[in-house]
Amino acid sequence: MDYSDNVTYLILTGHVELEKYRYVYFLVTLSVYLMTICFNTIVIFVICTNERLHEPMYIFIIALLMNTLGGATAFYPKLLSDILSKNLIVSLDACVFQAFFIYTYVTSEFMLLSAMAYDRYVSICKPLQYAAIVKMSTVKKLIFLCCFMPSCENGIAVVLIYQLKLCNFKLNRIYCSNYAIVKLSCGDISAYNAYGLFIFVIAVFPQVIFIIYSYIRILAVCLKNSKDFRRKALQTCLPHLLIFTSFTVTSCFEIINSRLEGNMPHIIAMIMSVENLVIPPLLNPIIYGLKLQEIFNRIKKCFGRRRHIFLD
Repeated sequence: MDYSDNVTYLILTGHVELEKYRYVYFLVTLSVYLMTICFNTIVIFVICTNERLHEPMYIFIIALLMNTLGGATAFYPKLLSDILSKNLIVSLDACVFQAFFIYTYVTSEFMLLSAMAYDRYVSICKPLQYAAIVKMSTVKKLIFLCCFMPSCENGIAVVLIYQLKLCNFKLNRIYCSNYAIVKLSCGDISAYNAYGLFIFVIAVFPQVIFIIYSYIRILAVCLKNSKDFRRKALQTCLPHLLIFTSFTVTSCFEIINSRLEGNMPHIIAMIMSVENLVIPPLLNPIIYGLKLQEIFNRIKKCFGRRRHIFLD
């Protein structure tokens, strides 16, 4: 049967092997989602309610955590609904809509991490010029670009997807992704592949190279300074470096999985496909909450005050 002209829905088949663990799977997923919301919200609230933290570095952290919340929200509610549903049919429009927001989250994350690396580079390598270079107006412009540009880039990808003729409706995933939808096409996908490569070249690869370059420069400056200087630099850079590493590695897993899908056990493919949607949103606030002393102290004071009021 040829579906090239009338595919208006897709069936997500990635849940099939997990049906007998449906309720356990649901409880675990719900718990992770609630923890993700809770941890991110706490750090955002602490920064927003403390004027001493209204500095560029912390504003970037808020933007990063709000972006991860957006990515998690594009992923988890649909997943939770699917786990409890025996009908895993999703409209093509809804599938493309979810893929758009997930890919926008990923590209925004790389751009935000790059902007944060620039902030750390100027702070450590050009401390006397920091206030003049990293103004609050500059921070707002960078954050706007980190949200606006990925939306435009992925909007074009959506337009290209709608130009394809799909001849299959079974999506072997637990969520919708651009490339998974494209692979259902029975026509020429060279234009989409070319655009995907273009996006990688302009939106992901340069950000990764810039972050690595920034840390090389930071390392060079640290080696020329005192132990106390290196300790302070490490304290502010380590959370960002851990998050960058985590996000890059988990994103690479998704890229590898999308290219090798069908050549590995389903459960491994499923885990690899969701890591960049599960691990960074959950770990980012924990890393910043524990590693940045100012945020950690504020969280302790906040909860210490609440506990004291409760006991009284």
